[in-house]
This record gives sequence, C-alpha cells and structure tokens, in this order.
Amino acid sequence: MDFTIKPNSQGEISEVVVLDNTAIKMGSGKSPVYATPALVALMENAAILACESQLPEGYNTVGIAISVKHLAATPIGLTVTAKATLVEQDRKKLSFKIEAFDDAGKVGEATHDRFIIESAPFLAKAEAKKELKK
Repeated sequence: MDFTIKPNSQGEISEVVVLDNTAIKMGSGKSPVYATPALVALMENAAILACESQLPEGYNTVGIAISVKHLAATPIGLTVTAKATLVEQDRKKLSFKIEAFDDAGKVGEATHDRFIIESAPFLAKAEAKKELKK
C-alpha cells in the first residue's frame, strides 16, 4: 500500500511540568526539572499528531530513531510544548524535525524517524515473542 503524508505536516503538544515528569521521579537525574525521557515522549507524540489523521484505518506509526538535544532545564510549574514538522518521507519512513519550548524559550531539538505499520500484524508479531520465551 502506498502512503502519502502531506509534506510539512505539523503536530504540537504541550504538558505542564509536575513531579511525575521530573528527572527525580523518572530516574534520569537528581533535579526537580523536566526529565529528558519526558521530553523525548512529548516530542514523539508531536510527531504522531503530525501524521496520524492522514493514515488509513488500522495503521499507525512506531518510532525507529531519535536524536535529541535537551538544551535547557524547565522547573515544575512551567509548560513545555513540542512542535514536530514532517521534513521527508521515503515510502513508509517518516522523518521529522522537532523543537521544544517552555515559557522562557527553546529547551530542546530533535530529529526523529517513524515507520508506518499496520497495527494488527505488528502487534501479533510482538505477542508471538512470548512463545519464544517458553
């Protein structure tokens, strides 16, 4: 199946920094600031939002690569917003440029690749791994 996602499609998502998404709580540091793993998840979600409405029923995307620079700390109480833009599509592979900002300015940037998959076979293959464990 051919997939054509509109060039330069964008997605944006925000979240407030709370204790549960800090480096302390997520185990990625000792400071009460927005955790890098939380930033990565927010960035991936922005990329998902940029393309999910353009996919046929039964399809979604999975992340296959991300390169992140976490540029500045964000304290509890501020909001972080990630903005993803589709910069390239190679058949089922989607490449995004992502930037993240808090209320004071830019806090992160990333390049991120996602792959379009058919949900049911993808999950069946993942579940089949349980049989290998036996």
